[in-house]
Amino acid sequence: MRTRLAVVAALLLSAHAASARQKPGVPEVDRVRLAEAFRVGRALGERLWKGWDEPPFAVLLVTPEHEFLVRHPRPSEDFTPLGHDPLLRSEVYFRKRSFAPNLLATFPAVGGVPTIVIGRAENTQKKTSTPWVAAVLHERFHQLQYSQPGYYADVNALNLSRGDETGMWMLNYAFPYSAPDVQRQFGVMSRLLAEALRAGNGKELSARAAAYLDARRRFREMLAPDDYRYFSFQVWQEGVARYAEYRAAELAARSYRPSREFRSLKDYKPFKAVADGMSKEIMTELETLRLGDYRRVAFYPLGAGEALLLDRLNPKWKGRYFAEKFYVERYFGAGH
Repeated sequence: MRTRLAVVAALLLSAHAASARQKPGVPEVDRVRLAEAFRVGRALGERLWKGWDEPPFAVLLVTPEHEFLVRHPRPSEDFTPLGHDPLLRSEVYFRKRSFAPNLLATFPAVGGVPTIVIGRAENTQKKTSTPWVAAVLHERFHQLQYSQPGYYADVNALNLSRGDETGMWMLNYAFPYSAPDVQRQFGVMSRLLAEALRAGNGKELSARAAAYLDARRRFREMLAPDDYRYFSFQVWQEGVARYAEYRAAELAARSYRPSREFRSLKDYKPFKAVADGMSKEIMTELETLRLGDYRRVAFYPLGAGEALLLDRLNPKWKGRYFAEKFYVERYFGAGH
């Protein structure tokens, strides 16, 4: 009898061990990266933007084999629990991979909750840990956008979907990227924005900003109303998210000390290096990008540049951002 019980116990222990081995875990380097993104957000988010902490900071980490759901309030039934992760301060769930491992986006991917869906740093365009953390904060800003009362109704009221109920119109809208006059004026406009950002304070700044806003008005006059609404929506949504990513890295460089675990990663670089690189990239893109080549992505540096200019001309502009959606030019003041 004792022998039989011992055999049964051994079999149960073996089955439990096998089950434990079959359950995947979040790769350790990704645990550290995610924990750092949460830590930066917790330390600096409300200084970056009021309301930062309010929406769920839900993340779906996509690895080649599995997807790991973290800090999500309503996991769907296709996820299996892995238990509480003290480093991530969250219950963790997993399922077989369904999204592309290089994805970097935010949408209601799980349970109708805006969720950051992101591949491992090595598999995304960010490549290394610190830019990847900054990208998570970019996507966090999208969660803040999507959580605003009336956001989806206001987007629908733009009447740009043309029957597309999937949301893909945001990427595929037929904007006149190839029109020669539109390309030419966009180039003039973006270069004038760069000049305004490089200007000193006082009269020089006012003159450069006025020249930019005048070129922007001429650009608007070239576009059909639908095309301008699309441009304006992208500048508001993606451009300002790019600005938030840059400002998060810049703020972290000035007033945040990364954790020892994060600083120990082989590909770690200081936030200052990331912020400086982003600032240089925004300026270079404004001065050199071609609308026909960049297409929708051209609106990212333009929106980021406008937000940076607003910081100098109207430091209270953020208070209008969610109340007056989609038209960044209005935050510059009367007549714009």
